[in-house]
Amino acid sequence: MPKVHHFKVNDHQGQTVDLASYRDKVLLIVNTASQCGFTPQYQELEQLYQKYKADGFVVLAFPCNQFGTQEPGTDQEIQQFCQLNYGVNFPVFGKVQVNGLDADPLFEYLKDQARGLMKTRAIKWNFTKFLVNRQGDVVKRYAPRTKPMSLCQSVEEVLKS
Repeated sequence: MPKVHHFKVNDHQGQTVDLASYRDKVLLIVNTASQCGFTPQYQELEQLYQKYKADGFVVLAFPCNQFGTQEPGTDQEIQQFCQLNYGVNFPVFGKVQVNGLDADPLFEYLKDQARGLMKTRAIKWNFTKFLVNRQGDVVKRYAPRTKPMSLCQSVEEVLKS
């Protein structure tokens, strides 16, 4: 059975990144946008990353323009925005689609592994979060409204397991 570590994605420069390089890390995978009401979550995502990175935790951000065209910039503009406005140090990958025929295979897998409210598969908005354990299994899906720092206990539990 595939795991998160079996997927390859593109970084912000279009280079292929093998997620196997994150084996033995606890991941929080998030679809993001720069012009969304939830965009300030970048700050808490960075705080969460800084708090647990020494323990093997990484946030992986995937910009997406599918919701209200709230991520219209280029991959380079997105990188600059994240660093200048939120001091983001965690990886921000190339733009992806998370729903539809052109959805990135990683997000197809995530949606299959952790359904949303009322068992829906589709991602409903920006800043949907997926917590992944060290073995590459999806542990839980969190709604866009869920503030990243409210995940501390869950992250700690997965880091210990």
